[in-house]
Amino acid sequence: MSKPQNWLKIETTSEIEKIVKVIHHQVKTVLRKKGAVIAVSGGIDSSVCAALCTKALGKENILALSLPERDSSSDSIRLGQQLAELLEIKLYKEDITPILKGAKCYELQLEAIRQIFPEYGEGWKLKVTLPSILENDRLNLSHLTVQGPTGIQKSSRMPFHAYLQLIAATNLKQRTRKMTEYLYADRFNYAVCGTPNRLEYDQGFFVKLGDGSADFKPIAHLYKSQVYQLAEALGIPEEIRKRQPTTETFSLPQTQEEFYFSLPYEQMDICLYGFNHNIPSSETAQAAQLTSEQVERVYKDIEKKRRITLGLHLPPLLIESVDEINDLIQSAIRQSKEV
Repeated sequence: MSKPQNWLKIETTSEIEKIVKVIHHQVKTVLRKKGAVIAVSGGIDSSVCAALCTKALGKENILALSLPERDSSSDSIRLGQQLAELLEIKLYKEDITPILKGAKCYELQLEAIRQIFPEYGEGWKLKVTLPSILENDRLNLSHLTVQGPTGIQKSSRMPFHAYLQLIAATNLKQRTRKMTEYLYADRFNYAVCGTPNRLEYDQGFFVKLGDGSADFKPIAHLYKSQVYQLAEALGIPEEIRKRQPTTETFSLPQTQEEFYFSLPYEQMDICLYGFNHNIPSSETAQAAQLTSEQVERVYKDIEKKRRITLGLHLPPLLIESVDEINDLIQSAIRQSKEV
């Protein structure tokens, strides 16, 4: 086993060359599309994907989408614009707030929140968090944190029915964005690029038929730490590379660590790598600067998340196999890897 600091180190030049070659093959030959649509959020993953697709398909064949809604950060819009200008790719902006209002996204959110905080209203903000996994074996009981107009925050554990309603309503944001991506993809005969990294893809940190949907996913094999390595090699602006990974879901600033992983991505990457390679918890603990007991908890949580989010990865289930179509699908998958 190599030294811990080398577990996630990659040779960026050869990795970029490999991904660029595969993207070109998948989009042009397998999917038979002219280019790619990418929703840019000012985050590291979408920025790296946009840069890779630009190298693979040419800047004239890339369309970036900025898809804000009323709770979006102004930084996301600004940084997405900055990236598009750097890569010299087309950028379309579509405010999806009216669609979400029509679908009762905000109305259903408000109804769920007021089951816990009846006073929640105009000028208030919210986020959803999980307790840390490092202190003890936890139950995945989410907490709702709200902030009033005066800036004072309050937090309370969420009843399951309220949690389900809030998340269901909030997932409309991801699904509306994806619907809009496919609108533009259909208009220009482009493929939709998905942006999950390995940590998100493996642990089910995506919305089915939302940000989980795409025609190709060029960085799903890379740990988040490796995506940052590519970002530096690709010349992604420093402000994007230093930006804290966020969910861009709720009105209060919220990290992915708070909402889902309960650990900074650097430590989660090491733990996931250790779990995937059957590395003893004591060795992983040293690499991640955790205790063996804490790593064991993370290992259990990794396994649990894989089980409970399996349905997000599954295609629609059939009563009987339609062999002719299945054979075509498997052939296309094999072809996509034969570069």
